[in-house]
Amino acid sequence: MSTVEASAASAAPEVDVTKASEHDSVHDVKLTPFTLFRYVASIGLLVFSIVLVGALIFTGNTRVATDANPWVALIVCILAVTWLTMIEGQQASLVGLPPVDPDLYKDSHPLTYKNAALAFKGDNLDRYLMGRQFMVLLVVFTINQCAAPLDPNADVLGLPAGVKQVFLDVPGLGMIIFTCILGQLTTQVNASHCMIDAINNYFALFTLYTCMVVEFTGIMHSSYLIQNILAAISGKPIITNEEPRTGATFAFFWGRVLMSLAILGFCLAVTLVALFEGNTAISTKYPSITPGLAVFLFFFFMFIVGMLEGMQIAFFAVAKLPANERGTSFFGRKTCELLFKGNGQNLPGFMIGRQLTVVASFFLVGSITSLTIVPGEGNNIFGVSDGAQAFLNYGFQGAVITTILASISWQLAASAFPIAFLNNPITYILLVVALFLEWTGLCSGAWVLARVLKKGLKYNYDEVYVGTPEERMANNHADKEMTVEQDVGHLAGGGFQGHLVGSHDALDGPVASKDAIDEAA
Repeated sequence: MSTVEASAASAAPEVDVTKASEHDSVHDVKLTPFTLFRYVASIGLLVFSIVLVGALIFTGNTRVATDANPWVALIVCILAVTWLTMIEGQQASLVGLPPVDPDLYKDSHPLTYKNAALAFKGDNLDRYLMGRQFMVLLVVFTINQCAAPLDPNADVLGLPAGVKQVFLDVPGLGMIIFTCILGQLTTQVNASHCMIDAINNYFALFTLYTCMVVEFTGIMHSSYLIQNILAAISGKPIITNEEPRTGATFAFFWGRVLMSLAILGFCLAVTLVALFEGNTAISTKYPSITPGLAVFLFFFFMFIVGMLEGMQIAFFAVAKLPANERGTSFFGRKTCELLFKGNGQNLPGFMIGRQLTVVASFFLVGSITSLTIVPGEGNNIFGVSDGAQAFLNYGFQGAVITTILASISWQLAASAFPIAFLNNPITYILLVVALFLEWTGLCSGAWVLARVLKKGLKYNYDEVYVGTPEERMANNHADKEMTVEQDVGHLAGGGFQGHLVGSHDALDGPVASKDAIDEAA
């Protein structure tokens, strides 16, 4: 990550050092003995996890290391983690910058401007987010195949059974910490406040084009059918920046929707048949798990992912509403009380704990959907060719299923029915679990790495370039107003909101809710 982005950082524009230092102090986190302990412990766990991943790869205890060789597994894993950093960080930038006048950074950051010009044209931001969601799953599944253990009970560095159980088996903390800190949270922490610097490079532009191409292929287009159904049920129109589709454009769009439904149906059929026949990695690792239980676990973890994906959208949607319009049931009110308690610090806390839980679920779904059928022995599923069977064995069909049914669909549902999500008792339970995971500090090391990379890449906070929201307003460059209605039927970008450019957001201290904003006014 640092090598690719450093090339752009080296060409960063000159800035007022005094001004940059003043803004740095605004974002500084108060260090306490407990905070320092969490930082040190988390960095220690990350180093241990990296050593574990290396040991697994070079002992041939991962799928790619076995099928190819350890060096291929290592190189692919490094490339996948590097790309994941851009996929996750770019999201923070592109969903945060729309309200900001691009003329403010057009000259100082030309590549950021190119990214914005493409992403903010028509409905391209939705297309990017759709393609990006699949890319996240695809890359995480790739990391899982390169670095996750085939046999968690095999000897690794002579570790005792208990340590292997926690770090390599269930819950698999080694892979979770490795992926969350290196591939996701570190870059999100920086990009959520350094949106303009983070995508001022060709790597970001390449990633944007890739996500757009993925969406164009139509693999995820069945999500648009779900989008239209939810909009019809809710009675809320989907706000678009483009003309209605007609003629060939209309036919091409709905043709891809039908193709996507066929692909989704095939992926589900492959996965369910393999699960019922015991031909998946989870059945090999844990022979005591019956086919029925394996199917249940598959849908259970997809449900958990779906709830957490929807919750982040719902939470940021209701943060824009007055307190008396948020929860309309006992659990809805309890959720809001906990979420916006005190100075609002539980909202960013949820985002961190949520990331841990979602990644853990991704890896578990990846294990469940990876097949163990040996090509060439006459047992290929549905009689597919040996090459196709070898590809299906990697479980990437699980990425398609999870993206559509456990990620995008739930985000769209939450954008249409945010209050319904809050009133769900499971939402409250998952919020408590996420806050506990954040409290443990397992991924606190991400803030340390983010600060180191920020210094090394010479990133500056966005307000150094474009000012705070208040300064932009005073200089006749007020941000565009973003309303709750504009989120309906759209992927709101995981909680990063544009009106926060140059101020606090989900990954740096408390988030100002509408109540606090109204009181300040």
